[in-house]
Amino acid sequence: MSDRTRAGDRAPAADTAPADRRAVRRRRAGGVAAAGEVVLAAGTATAAAVGFGGGGTGAPAAAALPPGAAQVTRRTMLDTEEVQGDLGYRAETALAGRIAGVVTRVPLPGDVIVRGRRIYRVDDTPVVLMYGDVAAYRTLAPGVSGVDVRQLERNLKALGYGGFTVDRTYTWGTAIAVRRWQKERGLPQTGQVELGRVVFAPGRIRIAAVTAGVNRSTGGGQEVLRYTGTGRRVTARLEVSKQRLARKGVKVAVQMPGGRKVAGRVERVRTVVERPAGQSGQAETSIETVISLRDPKAAAGIEAAVVTVVFTAAKREDVLTVPVAALVALAEGGYGVEVVEGSATRYVKVETGLFANGRVEVTGDGLREGSTVGMPR
Repeated sequence: MSDRTRAGDRAPAADTAPADRRAVRRRRAGGVAAAGEVVLAAGTATAAAVGFGGGGTGAPAAAALPPGAAQVTRRTMLDTEEVQGDLGYRAETALAGRIAGVVTRVPLPGDVIVRGRRIYRVDDTPVVLMYGDVAAYRTLAPGVSGVDVRQLERNLKALGYGGFTVDRTYTWGTAIAVRRWQKERGLPQTGQVELGRVVFAPGRIRIAAVTAGVNRSTGGGQEVLRYTGTGRRVTARLEVSKQRLARKGVKVAVQMPGGRKVAGRVERVRTVVERPAGQSGQAETSIETVISLRDPKAAAGIEAAVVTVVFTAAKREDVLTVPVAALVALAEGGYGVEVVEGSATRYVKVETGLFANGRVEVTGDGLREGSTVGMPR
């Protein structure tokens, strides 16, 4: 996570060096700058009076050693941001009753229903789950054709019923298979699938809430229950200023309760505007991200929890780094570091790269891993 600080002043060295080496008055950057910039306060002392004449490296100077020192290290730099997220299930879907009658049995919240199994019972007959992307919207009978017919036939085949070709047409072969299915489910053997008898969902469902209990009349579109898929997701919100982190497809790390980290992926990004109650006050805007877990089993046994999502804004592998406070602002512009070599020091002009976690990526002539650079106390 990047920090942003102001540079401090260091008192000029005593004018005891030979005439060809002037006294150095320098500033050191005291913190991490976001997006690769070091912010220096306006009006502070001028930058170091060190001129390299375009060469990039100054000659060793037999001057007083800096008060502190640090090593140049080679590492992978990560610019990360941590935000809190909510682990839960996907959005809820309302299930309306299409078959008129009395609810005689309902599931419990948290129950998981699979293909071919009863969701609830009306007049003591089951409403059954089957898999498909198109919602049931009509009665299916011989002569009907469409994608919903193909969905039904695929489910019948998966449940062990045959004697027909899986296609878009509801044939008499389909009707015979439906009668066999109806007999085993305790339904009237009509060879037709009435509207409301089958609920199509993309996969297994989990009961989120029951809104119509036993003995309630149903039919006509009254809501019976709400369900979700069984997949887990994490929802996390970012400030608008951090929108650069929130891109669809970006990989993230999710720290679960207990400390385990699980890989995740941003599946959806949207802007959310929330207005205060009564429409008074200023609306708040945030960026909402929906994240899937690479290993869904990592959330097993956790109904809901607050987790930490680690977004990576930038990554630089195998680069030289120094503490940000080691940077010296140069009179001719840019930054350098004071390299300590035995009892002498010299200034090396550097190009800065990524700033993260108190360190900065640097490149400069003669700068190598293990070099010692000056640091303020």
